[in-house]
Amino acid sequence: MTQQAFRWKGEFPKIGIRPTIDGRRKGVRESLEEQTMNMAIGVAKLIKDHLRYPDGSPVECVIADGTIGGVAESAAAAAKFARENVGVSITVTPCWCYGTETMDMDPSVPKAIWGFNGTERPGAVYLAAVLSAHAQKGLPAFGIYGEDVQDAGTTDIPEDVKGKLLGFARAGLAVALMKGKSYLSMGSVSMGIAGSIVSDSFFQDYLGMRTEYIDMSEYNRRMNEGIFDPVEYEKALAWVKENCKEGPDNNPAHLQSSRERKDGEWETVVKMAIIARDLMVGNPRLAELGFAEEAQGHNAIVSGFQGQRQWTDHMPNGDFMEAMLNSSFDWNGIRAPYIVATENDSLNGVVMLFGYLLTNTAQIFADVRTYWSPDAVERVTGHKLSGAAAGGMLHLINSGAATLDGTGEQTKDGRPVMKPFWEITPEEAQKCLDATSWRPASVEYFRGGGFSSDFLTRGGMPMTMSRLNMVKGVGPVLQIAEGYSVDLPADVHETLDKRTDPTWPTTWFAPTLTGDGAFSSVYDVMDNWGANHGSISYGHIGADLITLASMLRIPVSMHNVPKSKLFRPRAWGLFGTAESEGADYRACSNFGPLYK
Repeated sequence: MTQQAFRWKGEFPKIGIRPTIDGRRKGVRESLEEQTMNMAIGVAKLIKDHLRYPDGSPVECVIADGTIGGVAESAAAAAKFARENVGVSITVTPCWCYGTETMDMDPSVPKAIWGFNGTERPGAVYLAAVLSAHAQKGLPAFGIYGEDVQDAGTTDIPEDVKGKLLGFARAGLAVALMKGKSYLSMGSVSMGIAGSIVSDSFFQDYLGMRTEYIDMSEYNRRMNEGIFDPVEYEKALAWVKENCKEGPDNNPAHLQSSRERKDGEWETVVKMAIIARDLMVGNPRLAELGFAEEAQGHNAIVSGFQGQRQWTDHMPNGDFMEAMLNSSFDWNGIRAPYIVATENDSLNGVVMLFGYLLTNTAQIFADVRTYWSPDAVERVTGHKLSGAAAGGMLHLINSGAATLDGTGEQTKDGRPVMKPFWEITPEEAQKCLDATSWRPASVEYFRGGGFSSDFLTRGGMPMTMSRLNMVKGVGPVLQIAEGYSVDLPADVHETLDKRTDPTWPTTWFAPTLTGDGAFSSVYDVMDNWGANHGSISYGHIGADLITLASMLRIPVSMHNVPKSKLFRPRAWGLFGTAESEGADYRACSNFGPLYK
């Protein structure tokens, strides 16, 4: 039977902790050794206790063999970090140190410095000096400085410092986890959607990733030649028949498929899901079956499937394949979601990947389909919107390929959530399946048939919608909108849903308004959204997305994250402090892509 342990190639990147110290001997350095090393140990414990890798294991930290007081010890730490696969760097110190001698000089590793706020030694002075050196050398670093003065002997990490350390570490790990991986383009451009023009230079320069490409005919080859695990296929098909209930066929009677054809389409879409996963990450079972080359996969951490129209005009659509792979469970049980972008929209796939790596939760792929104003809803349904949706809402809906986690049938403290896979119970996975019906595809769209998932997201969940856009002359630009999923009375939802394709999954989303710019109204959010698609994450993760974007040198064009939560490299302030959005653009342009 197919195994899952092969999925993550090589070791996960670690976080390196660099305890720097005043190099002066005969009293100064000796008096600081214990406190400095304890800071490093405390940060390593904080990270291990709070952050997880995508497989659910605790994040590992590597501490330099000793404190770093000069360039020789910096070099020794760098050598150790290279051996230990360190992808993120955190420097800690309670005191003055020799800035350019003790700083981390690796240009592609995200780096932060925590300067202890104490009166006995000038940790703040070192922090300012070394951050100045980082800016001068073009190596942007994040500065962490606690608001309140601490006593020299304390081992406690203040809450504000914890927040910045964890926020930096989450984003830094996302950067490190992407490096060296692949985006797998399964097919080419779908229906002229610009996001599915996969840019190898963007992936290479900004994310440190490869781009891999296959033609959709590879699916036919693998199905025709039996290049998939037949035992897993039989298991999967039996599981689907038991757990994936087929919904009503909305097609006109003369366009509806026979039962025999629908059964054949189920067999095809199950094979497609298995094949897509094998294409992404490989499968040792294929080598046992005589397909050693195919067993390797493409080391893809994210992929996209073109589908429309060259595939879907003739073959069943990719909705089941995409929905199940994007979910945190399937016939093999509960497991980490795969990230697959509908219509090969690589730019939406990237923000799905960002959200996944920051949260370890599944991501909803959706069209940003319709803005419903309060007046329009009342005119059509007689219902007056209230609560989070009082200013209107967005109808997020796509052709049935959204993660089943998006039903909101997982719960915590009685409220709907989307969880990392290791927290999901079998009962919750079953509830997500039970809340989903699989509707025969609308053959006017999908001539080859297939099945689209149909569910309604439960309201009350904090959510963050994001999108990456490409602008000629600027490069990638990120958009972020935090808000909440919304519950509507059943009859109101049904009336509104029937005005589009009711065989697809719906999330009613109300962005949080600030009264400024693109967030002056819900209409303004819709009017300023840069593309037809968005990725929706559980939770308000806008601050982490902004931190991650700054590491990658991707400016943020719109967001509704409170200013107090913004955390970017200290050098960003040198490009202007009165208007942070413009400074972000200038800093990203000046420093350029992380890997270029």
